[in-house]
Amino acid sequence: MGMSWEDVVLIEERKSSDEPTVVTVNCPDKPGLGCDLVRNVLEFGLYVTRGDFSTDGKWCYIVLWVVSRPCSLKIDWESLKQRLLSCCPSFLPAFYLNQLPDSSKPPPIYLLKVFSLDRKGLIHDVTQVLCELELTIQSLKVMTNPDGKVLDLFFITDHLDLLHTKIRREETCEHLSSVLGEYCISCELELSGPEYESQKGFTSISEEIADELFSFQLATKEDDRSQAVITVDNLMSPAHTLLQIQCLDQKALIYDILKISKDCNIQIAYGRISSSVKGYRSLDLFIQKDDGKKILDKENQVALCSRLKEEMLHPLRVIITNRGPDTELFVANPVELSGKGRPRVFYDVTFALKTLGICIFSAEVGRHSTAEREWEVYRFRLDETRGFALMSKKAKMDVVDKVRRTLMGW
Repeated sequence: MGMSWEDVVLIEERKSSDEPTVVTVNCPDKPGLGCDLVRNVLEFGLYVTRGDFSTDGKWCYIVLWVVSRPCSLKIDWESLKQRLLSCCPSFLPAFYLNQLPDSSKPPPIYLLKVFSLDRKGLIHDVTQVLCELELTIQSLKVMTNPDGKVLDLFFITDHLDLLHTKIRREETCEHLSSVLGEYCISCELELSGPEYESQKGFTSISEEIADELFSFQLATKEDDRSQAVITVDNLMSPAHTLLQIQCLDQKALIYDILKISKDCNIQIAYGRISSSVKGYRSLDLFIQKDDGKKILDKENQVALCSRLKEEMLHPLRVIITNRGPDTELFVANPVELSGKGRPRVFYDVTFALKTLGICIFSAEVGRHSTAEREWEVYRFRLDETRGFALMSKKAKMDVVDKVRRTLMGW
């Protein structure tokens, strides 16, 4: 008998608070599938504690043990299942295919306008609502007026593909109005026009800031080298190159490694991801090039290991700078070749700033291209009227550290 649709993704919820939930995916394989699956797991606020991957190039079997962070986070497991199903190549009849969104074309962009009174944590609270409703921020612009009122422009996509319906749009605005309460003045949601294209890039990033943000050389200090060790072995398997990785753990580590595999057209035939021990994670990956051969060339091995170490140790860049009287926080991360950015970055940054009690005067998200890659860049102008500009250099570095630790899940 053939597999049923229900067997493609199985989720066995945890039986007690100290146990993980087990997610199993059994479906035809495709390049980058593991990366796409883990990316969606992260978007639901989940952390992968360990995992197993295996494929013969045609069919794959993936098991992920996941926990929510924070533990109090409520997960809609059925929505997660549907999201993971949408990543899987289908072997099913057209009737079932019609039940899923068409992922072959880019989703429509909608413009959410939120006009409200300002308060601490406002931007994060809006972001949290959007995450709960499975709406993804593609770009945004936040503007605070001198009278203390804020206009937030969020360019969003809908994982449920329902924003074209009046009910879904009204539900979103009602949910936001309920959370913001008396601070909410108005909320509008409509299909975006040409203004979205103008929001993709920044009007200006100074050369000095760009150099600090994007120029990077992997450190060679002993303590840095000990945080990521990669061994390449071509003797263990007759058909595969074995990568043995031991590195400092962080919440999106598995995604960062699989993103490099996807972008470099490297197939992971078998992989075992061990649980974190004393803050370190071990991985065994049996890999091949897209032509089915081992990675034997020394230069290719060195290039791959260098790229992996950079992504594992420094997946995000965080700096704080003064521009005239303004204090600005910049966060940047490289995007996938497919154009997708790192999950939940804006959520984590706004959460860190809310925790510190720092108000955001303005914010924007855009793309910046360097010779090597494309970056997603988040720019926050911090509210100097609330005393932030009076903070010492050490206090500002503490903000950078708090933001980085939140992003890394430390």
